[in-house]
Amino acid sequence: MQWAPVYAVDLKSDTLGKLLPQFNDKSRDQLLRLLKGPGFSGHIPASEVVSLADRERKTVDALMVELLPLARTYARPPISNYFVGAVARGLSGNLYLGANIELPGHSLGFSVHGEQFALSNAYMHSEQGVSAIAVTAAPCGHCRQFMNEMSPTGDIQVLIAGNSPVTLASLLPLAFGPKDLGFKDGALPVREVNLARPKGISDELTLAALEAARKSYAPYTKAHSGIAIGTQSGHIYKGAYIENAAFNPSLSPLQTALAAWIVAGEDSSAIARVVLVEMENAQISQKSVTEAALSAIAPGARLQVVMTTITV
Repeated sequence: MQWAPVYAVDLKSDTLGKLLPQFNDKSRDQLLRLLKGPGFSGHIPASEVVSLADRERKTVDALMVELLPLARTYARPPISNYFVGAVARGLSGNLYLGANIELPGHSLGFSVHGEQFALSNAYMHSEQGVSAIAVTAAPCGHCRQFMNEMSPTGDIQVLIAGNSPVTLASLLPLAFGPKDLGFKDGALPVREVNLARPKGISDELTLAALEAARKSYAPYTKAHSGIAIGTQSGHIYKGAYIENAAFNPSLSPLQTALAAWIVAGEDSSAIARVVLVEMENAQISQKSVTEAALSAIAPGARLQVVMTTITV
């Protein structure tokens, strides 16, 4: 089964014209340049955001809502056929695109929600925090819980077209979060863990997976892990494990890496090798879920598991 969106992004001016009719030609050309630029990773730098907002004479909040049709084109919903788009704003002023992902033939628990995609995109870009998120529909409870880990204070602004902005705290009163499990802070800002470099390992893909594992957020299990996806073209896409106080909304490292791979626009048949780095003797392992997910999207890919430890 080919794992691909029902509607793929055709990076041409006329396509953007249909997706974003409210933007003027210069703004669409600017976006097209960003989308087609080398190494596009699903984020729009703050300087470009300011330029777009000024040219369009719109607030950044309005810009985020109007970019949602573009974000939706990255959705992969072969089960529900329900396309979700999300745009997160970091404290840096950068914008991060997101969309929902579903794995054909597998449990719905493997799904990545649009808000999770956008927020994990911000996380992997080492944002210090997230101030707002625009989404095509009101966030479900699962996403509200995930968002709460990114901002335990609940002050993230949630933007939905046709509605007044609301805070996460108003959508998730009496929230359960890190403090309930004895932790002061949430997932952001990213705090790297000092993981040992495995002896005799020096290939680029494994080192990329180790780098992702060092960025992982695992306060509840201490099972730090990270993944690197290697494609036939030589590109590498990294994903860190991101835990949640409620456990279920946690994102596996492969789910996070898939978000990076999707915005790059490569086909699943291009995935050649995947390296998972995780802790020795950890309470949990990401191996089984990684194998299951890869069987759906890239059955021919080779998975290598490399163990590491925390160094003092």
